[in-house]
Amino acid sequence: MAKAKLSDEVKTYIVQALACFDSPSVVAAAVKKEFGVDVGHDPNKKAASGLAPKWKALFGETRKTFLEDTATIAISHRAVRLRALQRMAEKAEIQSNMVLAASLLKQAAEEVGNAYTNRRELTGKDGKDLPVPVSPVTIFQLPDNDRS
Repeated sequence: MAKAKLSDEVKTYIVQALACFDSPSVVAAAVKKEFGVDVGHDPNKKAASGLAPKWKALFGETRKTFLEDTATIAISHRAVRLRALQRMAEKAEIQSNMVLAASLLKQAAEEVGNAYTNRRELTGKDGKDLPVPVSPVTIFQLPDNDRS
């Protein structure tokens, strides 16, 4: 049985989705849903074999743009992540799931405190040394006569 020929619109969709790191099975399901076309995903086929130069160029340009432009991905923005955490924490609290609510609050606090960045402060204000943290434990010495 011969395969149906895919339109350029469907091919463009497939190439761009794969360039954005969607798995072949996810792309196949999306094409079926979006276009009503079964692309018959075969995970054993080499995806780029025999691909026309225009599709290779589209893949390369899409991949480059995708990797360079995270601004279009909503979850890459702190405010979006915090709003989502807010909604989840409220729902967890309404459902009396205090363990989850506390975990989400902690995650939000870490998000605000830049715990999820690779930036680290190596100097204090105006390049001065960072303050030495105070030990949270105070060690007491017992007088000699109280020792057993």
